[in-house]
Amino acid sequence: MSEEHSHEKHKEHHHEESHEGHDHSHEGHDHGAMIDDFKRRFYISLIITIPILVLSPMIQELLGFSFTFPFDQYVLFGLATFVFFYGGWPFLTGALDELKNKNPGMMTLIGLAIFVAYAYSSLVVFGWSGRNFFWELATLIDIMLLGHWIEMKSVMGASNALQELVKLMPSEAHRLTEDDQVEDVPVHELKENDRVLVKPGEKIPVDGKIIDGKSAIDESMLTGESVPVEKEAGEEVIGGSINKEGSLTLEVEKLGDDTYLSQVITLVEEAQNSKSKAQDFANRAAKWLFYLALGAGITTFVVWLALGFSLDVALERMVTVMVITCPHALGLAAPLVVAVSTSLSAKQGLLIRNRTQFENARNVDAVIFDKTGTLTKGEFGVTDLIPEEDDEKNLLYWAASAEQNSEHPLAQGILTEAEDRGISLGKVEDFDSVTGKGLKGTVDGKEVKVMSPGYMKEHDHDYDQDTFSRLSEEGKTVVFVLVDDNYIGMVALADMVRDSAKQAVSELKERGIHSIMLTGDHQRVADWVAEQIGIDEVYAEVMPDHKADQVKKVQAEGRKVAMTGDGINDAPALATADVGIAIGSGTDVAVETADIVLVKSNPRDIVSIVTLSKNTYKKMVQNLWWAAGYNIFSIPLAAGVLAPVGIVLSPAVGAVLMSLSTVIVAINAKLLKAS
Repeated sequence: MSEEHSHEKHKEHHHEESHEGHDHSHEGHDHGAMIDDFKRRFYISLIITIPILVLSPMIQELLGFSFTFPFDQYVLFGLATFVFFYGGWPFLTGALDELKNKNPGMMTLIGLAIFVAYAYSSLVVFGWSGRNFFWELATLIDIMLLGHWIEMKSVMGASNALQELVKLMPSEAHRLTEDDQVEDVPVHELKENDRVLVKPGEKIPVDGKIIDGKSAIDESMLTGESVPVEKEAGEEVIGGSINKEGSLTLEVEKLGDDTYLSQVITLVEEAQNSKSKAQDFANRAAKWLFYLALGAGITTFVVWLALGFSLDVALERMVTVMVITCPHALGLAAPLVVAVSTSLSAKQGLLIRNRTQFENARNVDAVIFDKTGTLTKGEFGVTDLIPEEDDEKNLLYWAASAEQNSEHPLAQGILTEAEDRGISLGKVEDFDSVTGKGLKGTVDGKEVKVMSPGYMKEHDHDYDQDTFSRLSEEGKTVVFVLVDDNYIGMVALADMVRDSAKQAVSELKERGIHSIMLTGDHQRVADWVAEQIGIDEVYAEVMPDHKADQVKKVQAEGRKVAMTGDGINDAPALATADVGIAIGSGTDVAVETADIVLVKSNPRDIVSIVTLSKNTYKKMVQNLWWAAGYNIFSIPLAAGVLAPVGIVLSPAVGAVLMSLSTVIVAINAKLLKAS
């Protein structure tokens, strides 16, 4: 890799690298090579710095020893020249690139400081009156290389989440030929509609549909769902998940960039590549500090000459000011914090697509939740069993037995409840679905019907009208069970509320953040869900295209709004909100409109977003103050403002102060906590 290429990739702090396609292994290798390059330059420069320190007259005076030999200063010049060109090369080429683009920044500042120190010291070796600062130059380059190495390692740490995702995908698949023979092929050779065999314990190679077999699938690495999901023919599976039990035959549905995992990888890339306002501020600050360094250096030189000091004293002051103004700590202040927070968020299952909006999340004081799929699971569950005379277990036995062959969501809810209660079902025969009314079948020689309220009214069956009205007002769906045409009880079902939603709303309330529910569902359904969760403000029966207007209304009250939804019918609202948060259930990752995606589909993660955003911003401000504060303090002293009272900041002390601020900034960033 050429030095220019190495620097080119590095100088934007690795937040603007382009990622063509999904050749992630190459990206990782590229980035790794850059880290190795800076590491090598740092260690070699550090080793050469030792004899430079020993041969420097200033260090000998400071430590009270003498070590000289003929032409020792020329040897010192040779060693320093090596460190200047070898260790300083990334900064020098970076400075040239920035100047070519007429956009001086961090690299130009560093380049200016080391060039001025080297040029001045070389003049001294070859006869100029004064002291050489080669030891300063060497230690300055060492600190800069170390700082960049720390920064790159941090960024690499953040991108490890990406590498881990890539590792999830198997490289080979068992493809079935037309005559059902198994052939092992690389995953990239698979085509749509190919059939693939997945054995127990193997990773599923691609997104596809099960056409034969039944198994429990572990999707925890992808969706955060800790319990293996039972899947059978007709259901979809995600590439990268693990087949736990039976053999499965899949039909390939999605390949390459269309797969769930590739979408997640894209999100992680966007998180690492998007630049925040705080980072832009750091880069703008570097630009102005470059002009300040030039201006302050020239002014210092002119003033000291005007006051009657010799040229070499004026030059030394100018060199000191220019070296001091190089704020490497400022260059690290934002990128290091961003790298650490990206890494922390990825570990927590928060995929940040837009860093600026993520930073804005710290100001959020209202969260609007879409109901279905966000606060609720989006699937029916049994809430009430009202037997007429018999017990609940018996009522459920007849209902679930009759529902066994039904694909209806209500049937799934009843069957799940029976399974949870450990009820063994009877065999159903003569199963028949009655359109719009319900279903019937024969169980244990008896005719069982599971019917709608419309059927009950039509056939004048008696039942508890008050209980039915109460359940209906709560927004529940009620079905009636009849055995041999005798009414035996009713079963109420509702979209099940997520336990985590209740905790999320409670924790947001503790932080003074107001929760609002927005849904297209009926008012009574919305009110029932809101009551379960503890939400006071509810907007129901809102059409998808009016959700954005509702967000604007809340914003008009002066609130900073986060909108949480599934990212499909909520897209306009997600885009309108100050922060758009998508619930990333299943394969419906809201790639287009959300700023942040909750991979684990856990509403409580919204609390984590707000907390991490506040902590990230606090760390950035702290770091910018550490970095800028050093400059505010040092530049006037280096220029000699306090010279009349005998206080002049020497280049040696300046370099130590600068190193200290860089180390403080790096350590401070590493101390960032997720909560």
